[in-house]
Amino acid sequence: MDIKLISHGAAREVTGTCHEIRVGDKRILLDCGMFQGRRRESAEKNATFNFTPKTDIDAVVLSHAHADHAARLPLLYKKGFAGPIYATHATQDLCAVMLQDSAYIQEKDDEFFRKHLDKSRLASEGPLYTQKDAAECMDLFVGRDLHEKFQVVPGITCEFFEAGHILGSAMMLLEVEKEDGSVVRIGFSGDIGRNTLPIIKDPESMPAVDYLICESTYGDREHDSITTARDKLKEVIIKTAARGGKLLIPAFSLERTQEIVYDLHILWDRKEIPSIPIIIDSPLASRVTEIFKKHPECYDQAMYDNFLRKSHNPFQFSLVTYTESMEQSKDLNGKPGPMIIMAGSGMCEAGRIRHHLKNELADARNTVLAVGYMAENTLGRRLLDPDQKDVKIFDEIIRKKAEIQYINAYSGHADKNDLDRYIQAVPGLKQLFLVHGEEKAMFALAERTVAAKPIDIVMPERGKEYVLA
Repeated sequence: MDIKLISHGAAREVTGTCHEIRVGDKRILLDCGMFQGRRRESAEKNATFNFTPKTDIDAVVLSHAHADHAARLPLLYKKGFAGPIYATHATQDLCAVMLQDSAYIQEKDDEFFRKHLDKSRLASEGPLYTQKDAAECMDLFVGRDLHEKFQVVPGITCEFFEAGHILGSAMMLLEVEKEDGSVVRIGFSGDIGRNTLPIIKDPESMPAVDYLICESTYGDREHDSITTARDKLKEVIIKTAARGGKLLIPAFSLERTQEIVYDLHILWDRKEIPSIPIIIDSPLASRVTEIFKKHPECYDQAMYDNFLRKSHNPFQFSLVTYTESMEQSKDLNGKPGPMIIMAGSGMCEAGRIRHHLKNELADARNTVLAVGYMAENTLGRRLLDPDQKDVKIFDEIIRKKAEIQYINAYSGHADKNDLDRYIQAVPGLKQLFLVHGEEKAMFALAERTVAAKPIDIVMPERGKEYVLA
């Protein structure tokens, strides 16, 4: 009985995570995420699967609720998948709002494209799925606790471990029972967090496994210390406010927004930033923040010491306003600075941040502050590229006159040193599969890993079968 791994996404790229484990006639997916990057290329990848969801896939095990890991689940359901989707309870709660928001954005983007863009040059194929699909897909979710061993399909069990990446994120250990009674252990890192991130608990170690599927996003880079991020944030705010400008922060509504608000709260309590409006222009961020309050079991000690012990809400203070309606968002265009506007999406590929960038990027008083990873070929990556003086937003060329800043210390991903420690600490590892990384990062991580401990390393190609022998 062969055990096979097929990567359907995040194979030598960062987005679209979707890995299949095939054991005999049983087939399960580890995540089912959305591709991001060049719009037409991503749309083509997102619209199709390399399998028939209705008949081929028995179950899904989900690591966390980020779009590049979870946002194609409603499409999987729409195309006939009716099996269970296993996730932690916090991930299940987050997906209920994240997937609904993904569908809403797709519907609104499709409406915008059909109305405004040159139909002879760019045809809209419609949203991948609707809000109805997203809502119905949630009926397939089955919540599980960390360290609760459960059966995925007959012969395959799973156990979740804390990944420390976002609220509810998990790495997983799969145990496959073979016909002779022996057990093959397969680990999947999901996205690994960092030990010093605020709010959530630190990542756990991966137990002994034979095979490990491991992310490699920052396999060639170190992060700045998280302790310096708050100081850099303060400097950018003070500098932009002095110009009377607006500080635009593209941030994922899940985790990154809450982390920035957490630090802004601490800076304001210490009276280290000026009294200027802080607008969280994201209905999704508001809903996600409410879910954060429901899951204190995920919090670290610092969150308790700074806020919960004093019965303070870490995500709300006098300067902060959460918008809901589109009218509230549009009203921000005519209001003068200084102010801080935080909006999704984190890579600037969707959501309200694109509208703010379109209106504010050409004003030299303003600042755009990136606080997370920007994948290749995204608008966020083009904003960070100093060689690109202009960017296209909604089919309009905009000159980059605003100051562009980047704080890489807020990254929720393990850096090269974290990844080295994580991989080297796994007992009994026979073979390592590197995924979720650009090739430069993957090769750098592979080279260091082999130098430290000789091991067979594979960087899967999308759609190719690999036998775990």
